Amino acid sequence: MIGGVRQAILYVEDQGQAKEFWTTKMGFPLARDEAYGEGQRWIEIDSPDGHIRLVLSTRLPGWSAGETPEGMPTSNVMFYAENLEQTHQELAARGVKFPTPPAKMHFGWWSVFEDNEGTRYGLTQKSEED
Repeated sequence: MIGGVRQAILYVEDQGQAKEFWTTKMGFPLARDEAYGEGQRWIEIDSPDGHIRLVLSTRLPGWSAGETPEGMPTSNVMFYAENLEQTHQELAARGVKFPTPPAKMHFGWWSVFEDNEGTRYGLTQKSEED
């Protein structure tokens, strides 16, 4: 029986800069950073709630985030916050860019932030039904 999602791979151009972004700007704890293959590292970042680990994997040559409408996520990973507006203020103060600021939608609060390489991630507010 599947118990849930354990890891999500985030493809990045520069693992060192990505690690710095996720640990310093986003405040996620580093779980693992070790040599892996030739010139690669295996880097895992824990989510603050401890339910999932993000694996920062180098994007292979020729891979791109693809064509995505402006202001929409370019990744398949969505994060949540207990208080989206407060989280937006805290992260923006650390230099995190938000191409889509928090907005109340029919499905709840929604926003989009960018990492250090311009990859966009969805950010929602955890609802009482979650």
